Amino acid sequence: MNIVLVEPEIPPNTGNIARLCAGVNATLHLVKPLGFDISDRAVKRAGLDYWDKVRLISWDNLEIFLNDNSSKRMFFFSTKARQRYADLKYQPDDYLVFGRETRGLPESLIFSNPKNSAAIPLDKNNVRSLNLSNSVAIVLYEALRQQRFKF
Repeated sequence: MNIVLVEPEIPPNTGNIARLCAGVNATLHLVKPLGFDISDRAVKRAGLDYWDKVRLISWDNLEIFLNDNSSKRMFFFSTKARQRYADLKYQPDDYLVFGRETRGLPESLIFSNPKNSAAIPLDKNNVRSLNLSNSVAIVLYEALRQQRFKF
């Protein structure tokens, strides 16, 4: 599996996601600009001593990432998507793409890929969205469940 974070802003979220990726052998893609330096203490602390076990790929921007991976199966996650994340059928080499904490992914990306965009059900009367690291964990573990946790 591939986890893609587009312009993440909060170091501990990225550190937590890196640790998750290490634990399930998923590749972590970070799309710049980042809201922090990858050597930031908060990132390192959240990932503890697992960073050497993370397959990390860095991209200069979203356009380059999308162009270089245009042949890959990608799913985009947003509160604006119409279908639910659990209704998708995941495959081992899929790219699960998440946006920045404050703005999410560009709406144009979600609306131009409706069959490949999904949301985590949420009572929006109470909260606007879930924490990024929680969202990644929810979706990634559903994808792994569908594959019988083969990692």
